[in-house]
Amino acid sequence: MTEVTANLLMRAYGMGVFPMSENRDTDEIFWVDPIRRGVFPLDSFHISRSLARRIRRGGFRITLNADFEGVLRACADREETWINDTIHDLYVTLFERGEAHSLEVWDGTNLIGGVYGVTLGAAFFGESMFSRQTDGSKIALAFLIAHLRRSGFTLFDTQFLTDHLASLGAIEIPRADYQKLLTWALRQTADIRAQSLPSPSEVLSACA
Repeated sequence: MTEVTANLLMRAYGMGVFPMSENRDTDEIFWVDPIRRGVFPLDSFHISRSLARRIRRGGFRITLNADFEGVLRACADREETWINDTIHDLYVTLFERGEAHSLEVWDGTNLIGGVYGVTLGAAFFGESMFSRQTDGSKIALAFLIAHLRRSGFTLFDTQFLTDHLASLGAIEIPRADYQKLLTWALRQTADIRAQSLPSPSEVLSACA
């Protein structure tokens, strides 16, 4: 089996392929190229009334790339996970190279939610998210989508469509349509670090 390196991983993303493992205890990974792909249209994130109230109420802090490994570990901290040691180490390497990023939600010094993924061109490939308090992951997604929009991104790949993501506005599209969106995004330039994070009011406006 060909050794999976950070360079190989980035080439795979550029072709629309992403890695998974069977579980945390296996060393091997396999490549996935779904027939139907989950994506978040960046202008269609759905903020419910309760989530809007939570964002207005505040009491949390949003950061970018402040604790990538903390987010990665939290995403893997569940009964079933595809994040094994090999995948963990690969994404830490991508983070160190500036190709993987995390957005964190904090309550004081407690990490209560977050999401991480990979950027290439104007595409953000969402890998996983977690929540340790009610709405932690939803707050992370709302701020991330608003930030991606203002940073020039055109594609937010969620890999698969779950009921949870669908309730927030994600959709499923055929592989051929995804490849068209990916090709366009890879021709563009975007930098997730170039803009400051949006304020709560900017998030609510962007996701209205």
